Amino acid sequence: MSFRIRGLPAEPFAPLFALSDAALAAHGAVRRIADAREPGYPCRVSLTDSKPGDELILVNHEHHAVASPYRMRFAIYVREGETTFDEVDIVPEQLRCRTLAVRAFDEAGMMVGCELEDGRAVEDAIERLFAVPQAAYLHIHFAAPGCYAARVERA
Repeated sequence: MSFRIRGLPAEPFAPLFALSDAALAAHGAVRRIADAREPGYPCRVSLTDSKPGDELILVNHEHHAVASPYRMRFAIYVREGETTFDEVDIVPEQLRCRTLAVRAFDEAGMMVGCELEDGRAVEDAIERLFAVPQAAYLHIHFAAPGCYAARVERA
């Protein structure tokens, strides 16, 4: 089964990089400079990890704006100047090197399935969850911190 993985659009985050630290704080965001952590800090736009010295914004983001009990928001990192990841049947390395929680939702934003999966085998979870007839789309989260990583759609 073909699938499409998408990062977040870059445009809503672009203005944040020009803000002062005080203005960022008013948005519930903070500026961070990446250290040498491995893997790096995960940009939710490009679905790539930071390198030491990269400037990042850590911001609370509503990634599941639905009228259901599964409405969700959490902290995410974004990096300036990134292009949105949008590929068919390609899993970015950022997802491959982490343990993932994959969640299936129906058209009403209700969860209809979920699995924990090693990122090296995430295609298996995608296939199993899209086999659920009600599954309209999937969200991938990083399992340990629980934060949103990417959206998956049928291609």
